[in-house]
Amino acid sequence: MLAGLLLALTLGAYLPVVENGYIWDDDDYVVNNTTLTSVDGLRRMWFELAAIPQYYPLVHTSYWLEYHIWGLEPLGYHITNVLLHALAAVLLWRVLLVLGVPAAWWAAAIFALHPVHVESVAWITERKNVLSGVFYFASFLAYLHWAGFGRAAATNTGATSTGVTDKAARTDRLYVASLLLFVAALLSKTVTLSLPAVLLIVTWWKGRSVDRSVGIALAPFFAIGLTFGFATSLYETHLVGASDSGWDLSGSERVLVAGRALWFYLGKLVWPFPLIFNYPRWQLDPAAAWQYVYPVLAVGVGAGLLALSTRLGRGAVSVAMIFAGTLVPALGFFNVYPMRYSFVADHFQYLASAAPIAYLCGVVGFWASRSGPLASRLATFAGVSILVLLAALTWRQIPVYRDVETLWRDTLVGNPDSWLSHSSLCAIEEERGELESALAHCQAALRLEPDNHESHHIFAILAIARGDIEAGIRSYQRALDIRPDFPHSRNGLGAALNSLERYEESIVLFREVLRSYPDYAEAHSNLGNALAATGQLDDAIAHHRAAVELNPQLASAHNNLAAALLQKGELEQARSHMERVVELVPDSKAARRSLAGIERLIRNRAGP
Repeated sequence: MLAGLLLALTLGAYLPVVENGYIWDDDDYVVNNTTLTSVDGLRRMWFELAAIPQYYPLVHTSYWLEYHIWGLEPLGYHITNVLLHALAAVLLWRVLLVLGVPAAWWAAAIFALHPVHVESVAWITERKNVLSGVFYFASFLAYLHWAGFGRAAATNTGATSTGVTDKAARTDRLYVASLLLFVAALLSKTVTLSLPAVLLIVTWWKGRSVDRSVGIALAPFFAIGLTFGFATSLYETHLVGASDSGWDLSGSERVLVAGRALWFYLGKLVWPFPLIFNYPRWQLDPAAAWQYVYPVLAVGVGAGLLALSTRLGRGAVSVAMIFAGTLVPALGFFNVYPMRYSFVADHFQYLASAAPIAYLCGVVGFWASRSGPLASRLATFAGVSILVLLAALTWRQIPVYRDVETLWRDTLVGNPDSWLSHSSLCAIEEERGELESALAHCQAALRLEPDNHESHHIFAILAIARGDIEAGIRSYQRALDIRPDFPHSRNGLGAALNSLERYEESIVLFREVLRSYPDYAEAHSNLGNALAATGQLDDAIAHHRAAVELNPQLASAHNNLAAALLQKGELEQARSHMERVVELVPDSKAARRSLAGIERLIRNRAGP
């Protein structure tokens, strides 16, 4: 019944998500993710590192399953995220129960309803958090039962079972299940590598001996977690691109980021105002003494809690270690791509937030249980009031994620200097044809961050749309100077060269793009145009066909293929693809005229 209540509260608080669509990064993860469309795509997401934006194959497998159930309808993906978040809260409740934490259900309910988690739940791309959270807490729970925590747990204390009895076999299966669930968590998001350290701290907190048997039990967890962590660090640096000057921080600067981020996240749990998708990126100055207050205070509080643990108990210092330790991957010590825009983000503390929430609820619950009926009633009233308030704040925050434009405009309210928001709004308005407004946002983005390759890329698109192809080429080249491996700028530069009939140069660019990104449909189509213009018609048609197979919704690819087929005299096939263009862009008068022209040619060929 209590699990059902948690589920109902979570679904109720997140009900506005049914109105939400796709936002930032959802195009790469779902909408334009070609691995979702076929069985071979399922293979590729597991065995080709560059096939998906980040190597979290379980997350993309869940998208693959949903794509084959409800296609690209965003509602299904949103509901799945909400259900996973609710399940994570239920599992957290069971973990806290086994550990004997007072007010365990209340802690899980606050975790479920806290608005700081809206970013993780209402953002389809952050399936990484909610799915990994389910596996993380499930692994946690299985290990606790195997290790004998809680009254209902098995008696195995961590030594390897002989497998002689059914009971021993069951506990061995729990250990294997915990390890496999941990691997599943890592395959969903690597931040879960903190679990074995958390289990070690919990063992110490509960007064158990951290002896050789515990070390043997947790050694595989540490080995697997560190392996995944090292691999992810390399992946973020070399494949995702977290390696240029945006991440070039000194050791002292990383300490400043870590110290300030710890207090930032704790503060947002206590006072979740304002919640911003893209927080201002702090200006770091190792010469400014005041900036060291954050890390010094963090170390001082931790040392103080440890020194007082014999008097106050180990709970507070354990929570501090779990909170800080779980956040380590997101504290600036390692390069992760979002830190290019901000050193902090709400979704970074999804797992870490559980520890301080549980501790606060545990303290209040312990006090209420020792202070009589009146205190219990007051605590219950306070708990209900807090849940109502948190649910209302979550309900209010969800519409921010309704669509990508709403998200960026809301971000500018809280962070007017967000160059990422200006750059993204520039792209949105350029696509809508609002060129003057788009240009203003693009100029603002470049003023705030001159080394932003995306803004130079969009500025190039705007320049070409205004007829200044040479200016567009210069901006594309500037974008590539900043980020040479950015495929969209290389493809755009090639398309600009096509328009100037510099086909030999453009063919080289398109082939460079396709060597690294063979599934880039637009590059295939643009290469087809260049090849057709240089008389290589069969190769051109092959690339156009590849484009429409990779992205059947790409109208320009169907149009280009129809033109190439028409040039070769294959009228029926040309008509079929032009009909597809008319389906995709029903308001295009040019497409309808082209289709009519092809049909006239077919009638003329047929004769009277």
